[in-house]
Amino acid sequence: MAKKLPYTPNSRIRSALRVLWMRSRERAAAMRQTDYRCAYCGVKQSAAKGREVKLQVHHIDGVDWDGIFEQLRKRLLHDPSRLAPVCKACHERLTREQK
Repeated sequence: MAKKLPYTPNSRIRSALRVLWMRSRERAAAMRQTDYRCAYCGVKQSAAKGREVKLQVHHIDGVDWDGIFEQLRKRLLHDPSRLAPVCKACHERLTREQK
């Protein structure tokens, strides 16, 4: 059995972000913008048996995965030495004090 890493692997982060992306308003708006047609050839998305066409949404400027991972580790997935379990009331107070 493989030993667990002491940190969340990039593959797990990417998987969670994929779920967010697939349900995002931005992705849905892009699909509606072209009336669920390919922006390049015009083929329409279809679920008709034998004629299925699934559309994907392409990031024209690409996705900077390394930058995303870096920012998530910097701003959210801190080293455990920089994390403190607290009750909800204390967490709200501490968050207010940080602003």
